[in-house]
Amino acid sequence: MVVTAPSKSAVAAYAEAVTSGQITAGRLVKLACERHLRDLETGKEHGLHFDSEQAERVIAFFPLLKHSKGEWAGQSFILEPWEAFIIGSLFGWKRADGTRRFRTAYVSVARKNGKSTLTAGIGNYMAFFDDEQGAEVYCAAMKREQAKIVWSEAARMVKRTPALNRRIKSFVGNLHVEAAAQKFEPLGADADNMDGLNVHCAIIDELHAHKTRNVLDVLTTATGARRQPLVFIITTAGFDRNSVCWEQHDYSVKVLEGIIPDDTFFCFVAGIDEGDDWRDEAVWPKANPNLGVSVKAEDLRTKCQRAIEVPGQQNAFRRLHLNEWTEQADRWLDMATWDENGHPFDPMLLKGHECYAGLDLSSTADLTALELWFPDEQKALCYFWVPEEGIRQRAERDRVPYDVWTRQGYIEATEGNVVDYDIIRVRTNELKELYNIKELAIDRWNSTQLQIQLAGDGFAVVPFGQGFASMTAPTKEMERLILERGLNHGGNPVLRWMASNVAVVQDAAGNLKIDKAKSTEKVDGMVALAMAIGRAMVRSGSIYEEREIRIIG
Repeated sequence: MVVTAPSKSAVAAYAEAVTSGQITAGRLVKLACERHLRDLETGKEHGLHFDSEQAERVIAFFPLLKHSKGEWAGQSFILEPWEAFIIGSLFGWKRADGTRRFRTAYVSVARKNGKSTLTAGIGNYMAFFDDEQGAEVYCAAMKREQAKIVWSEAARMVKRTPALNRRIKSFVGNLHVEAAAQKFEPLGADADNMDGLNVHCAIIDELHAHKTRNVLDVLTTATGARRQPLVFIITTAGFDRNSVCWEQHDYSVKVLEGIIPDDTFFCFVAGIDEGDDWRDEAVWPKANPNLGVSVKAEDLRTKCQRAIEVPGQQNAFRRLHLNEWTEQADRWLDMATWDENGHPFDPMLLKGHECYAGLDLSSTADLTALELWFPDEQKALCYFWVPEEGIRQRAERDRVPYDVWTRQGYIEATEGNVVDYDIIRVRTNELKELYNIKELAIDRWNSTQLQIQLAGDGFAVVPFGQGFASMTAPTKEMERLILERGLNHGGNPVLRWMASNVAVVQDAAGNLKIDKAKSTEKVDGMVALAMAIGRAMVRSGSIYEEREIRIIG
């Protein structure tokens, strides 16, 4: 099959149109475009390059396919600019060894934007035109009938495209090229039947409907023997923040925001932004890049009006048609504001200065955080410990760069498989020699022995509760400091990651506190910082009552 590629890069053209404001897009799509343009300039520094010829070659493959439904039935599949951006990014970015950069893609757009058609085209290309002998491509969903939506579209493409139909054989639930041992099949969610697969491309359809992570985990694991596999996740927004879909969404946001560096993970999340009025037609293109093509404005107007008139339908409209996660805890902090507080400084310039410490021990097998808060200088110093054993496994499992942060010195690894509290005690005493630590607030939970030891070392130790009574005042004060650019955290990447994870809860009286249970990941450093700020408030004559009892050594 001969494919002629256009000369202009459709990927860069879309990215530039979005970043310049020519195309209306939400914040996360803008970040994806900025990432592409930035990597074009700096990618070589970490072994990446963009093969525009290959990108355009795959983009040019799609017009060879034929639509099978609706007003476009029988017409060539011409990619819209946003679709060309996705395809060109996935197939154009390469590693130094020439293999593809991206191994996982998370693509989230509202309903009726042509996700199934785009995904069917990707499945056909990966199965039969990716120069992969024995390629196995699977489309998986909670139910096999759902998985067959994408697969059936791919099968119809094959039948309607003479060049494909001559080469690819179609049976019930199976497309294949026998000579090359290539196949494309739909799968249901029964993970027990997926063992032994050798996956070149796994398509996960409507991830928000998956009740467990089994399908994603089994198919991702099954790509291990392939040279350049792809896990392609396609979904609309969900509502369950404890789901695997929310996990992938949250991870995508952190990658786009630069909180977690992952050059293998592609993200395209099209949705309205926080603060947008969902009733305003001007914001609808953010979630519907195919508005005016497969998505009709009049249809959205009708459904929007219905949601206004029937409040019970509002969440469904916002989730399905504006790609907005509903019924979830809101992120507490805007990361752009957080970053504006992060100015590098020399910790030694604070030698001898008065400060307050907060220590959150967490569990012995997990991450422990110590924060020093210097109220007069409005600066914070961060210290973190994690067990040395299992750091790499933890980094791979959680997809958080604990290993990188450890090498960079932001986290100290203690020997063994549990955090060594003796090391924490030694390090805390070393800090007392450098800084004038007036008080050390410590979480009451599981810390009695260390409290007694630190009090014996001469610290003014204050057991600090985690309820509304103790945490409301420091949480609100920390929020005020951040908003007023009065909390310089020095740009510590571990604390930044934790800040991005924070969810807060509020009671009927308006009291506020960090909620570890509802936060997406670890927040220990933010809790420790709140405790340190809380003690500084008390010692500075704050109106808030002192409720803790100091341990006298």
